[in-house]
Amino acid sequence: MNNPLEIRGGALHRDGRTLWAGGELIAVLGPSGSGKTSLVRAILGLDKLSAGTISVLGAPVAGKGNRRIGYIPQQRPLPPDTSLRGRDLITLGVTGHRFGFPIRRKADAERVEQLIDAVDARSFADRPVGQLSGGEQQRLRAGQALADEPGLLLCDEPLTSLDLANQQGLVALVDDYRRRTQAGVVLVTHDINPVLDSVDRILYLAGGKFTLGTPAEVLNTAVLSDLYGAPVEVLRAGGRLVVVGAPDAGEAHCHAEADAHGDDL
Repeated sequence: MNNPLEIRGGALHRDGRTLWAGGELIAVLGPSGSGKTSLVRAILGLDKLSAGTISVLGAPVAGKGNRRIGYIPQQRPLPPDTSLRGRDLITLGVTGHRFGFPIRRKADAERVEQLIDAVDARSFADRPVGQLSGGEQQRLRAGQALADEPGLLLCDEPLTSLDLANQQGLVALVDDYRRRTQAGVVLVTHDINPVLDSVDRILYLAGGKFTLGTPAEVLNTAVLSDLYGAPVEVLRAGGRLVVVGAPDAGEAHCHAEADAHGDDL
């Protein structure tokens, strides 16, 4: 089987600085402005590399609309007056790539029902999506992304604004798909904790550099201090990993979040 994702000599530049340089990846971490979303856009063919090549499932990335790539975006609430039902949203993932007048096919209807069950959306499949919670909407987006059984699944901060239960549910859904199909998954996140038990390797981007390895190899004080070029500590607090003193996008200050002393990865 071809590697789901391969990047050789990759670089992407903005405003005269390197945002990221490539490597095989599973989870992508880093401060704001480090190039996490730009990486996803380059894999999708929306941004061109400044150098190097990207191959998806053995074929070079060329333009937009590769159906072998599934994409789960950051959670953004749909307007309350959106009248589409949950199943309509998933149906768009099954038939939305076709041109012309939509023709109802039995196979399409069966596929929609399979996806509804796969993302555990049966209880809200016939409700207007604007009335659903953020977690329910995100499950439907996952159903869209899995419609073509992609060999590579891109998740661009899909856990943002979700509560812990919905974060865990979405991570379990993605991890189950990966294990069943052997698909590659690129998961961009600002917080490693919800996915720490599921990831195999981490690509950490900072200051135009990167490090790649297992969570134990990457998430430690020595490695991140070297990557940032500044003293950084990785601590465990209340069962969570916390990075203390990491400069954000080159600014030498400590992140402040729950406790004003550190920021979750």
